[in-house]
Amino acid sequence: MFGTLTDSFTSAIKKIRFHDDEKALKKALLELKKSLLKADVNHKVVKELIERVEIDTKEAGIGKDQFLNAMRQSLYDILETEGNKGFVFAPNPPTVILMTGLQGSGKTTTTGKLATYLKGKKKKVLIIAADLQRLAAVEQLRQISEKIEVDLFADESLSPVEVVKQGLAQAKTSLVDVVLIDTAGRLAIDEELMAELGEVKKAANPTEIFYVADSMTGQDAVRTATSFKEQIGIDGVILSKYDGDSKGGVALGIASQVNVPLRFIGAGEKMEDLEVFLPERIVNRLMGLGDIEGLAEKTAGIIDEKQAKKLTQKIKKGKFNFNDFLEQMESMKKMGSMKSIMGMIPGMGNMSKALENVDFDNSKEINQIKALVGSMTKKEREDPDLLNNSRKKRLALGCGISQVEVNRILKQFKNASKMAKKFSGKKGMQDLQNMMSQMGGGAGGMAGIPR
Repeated sequence: MFGTLTDSFTSAIKKIRFHDDEKALKKALLELKKSLLKADVNHKVVKELIERVEIDTKEAGIGKDQFLNAMRQSLYDILETEGNKGFVFAPNPPTVILMTGLQGSGKTTTTGKLATYLKGKKKKVLIIAADLQRLAAVEQLRQISEKIEVDLFADESLSPVEVVKQGLAQAKTSLVDVVLIDTAGRLAIDEELMAELGEVKKAANPTEIFYVADSMTGQDAVRTATSFKEQIGIDGVILSKYDGDSKGGVALGIASQVNVPLRFIGAGEKMEDLEVFLPERIVNRLMGLGDIEGLAEKTAGIIDEKQAKKLTQKIKKGKFNFNDFLEQMESMKKMGSMKSIMGMIPGMGNMSKALENVDFDNSKEINQIKALVGSMTKKEREDPDLLNNSRKKRLALGCGISQVEVNRILKQFKNASKMAKKFSGKKGMQDLQNMMSQMGGGAGGMAGIPR
């Protein structure tokens, strides 16, 4: 999702070949300027960023590292705005969040994603369906709520204000931690929309108001966010569909022009694909340096520490079996899209596009493996070495794939187990780093960032 911007920065850095070369710096700045404008960054923001980078680079002494540091600091200064970061809970529950945005911005889906995020934090969530304008809006929210197993309050016979009042009353009796109110949107900002939102806001008395902006609309997202801020008041922006916006410049525009903190970004189509927007981490990803902290947090919320230790011991002993494999597949599904995960690994951002269609639910390869494992007996799952030719033939008939495919999958599993065992040893991380270096010159080399 940061593809164009990251490529722009690495391309600009390569223009500086020698120290104290002002001509090279000018070329790098020109390259950066063109790329930022191409990435849909507002021209005023571009001008401000270029000036900052030039001044800071010259003060530190012209060179790749100095240029890189100046660019990193300038980006951080633009993205860092006053206000809360991520999700902030009210001192006394429930925390009430008013979700606003134009029709088609992804507001309803984002409400479901935010509920999923909060559920992962062990919070009890109630969604209130107050969008009674768009046809099937309530039904869409009902389906999402059922899928993520979160309570929903909906009554299409009431007015939006009454729905909010009754929903909040239920939240208090149910001891809910967070209430998310999905409000109506329009195709454009109008007086009727703002009047209704004003009444709903008054009835809800929200802890905070989030505006969901469609990243794909570029500078229009900046303008509409500004209008909502002026007329309704917003405390944070969630950028939806950011995985589909390869340009990525809208984030810089929202932060600098609207001057409201970016709180989350939608990083994929799954309910788990919502990431906290923290400027320092986002800048690292823009520079191709990944977000290890974010990946660790996402993993920690899904993988049980005791299970992880138990699994590590099994891998070291070479006892990793198909039951373990299925457990890990279920955990990976909860982490969101593979594209999002790869973007958090240093130097792997450029691989995320190639993996955007990898889906743990719908991948043909994954489904074949699941079918194969489903055809195994309990003992076969626990001990893959039991699988002789006659058993493989039975499995092929049971899961509907050829015996050749069965042999191929089993061979891949065996090789993966051996590799996992190798990397779990004392020199495992060094072996992994050496392998990564051979693949693309190491994390720094793949990202095009000086090491």
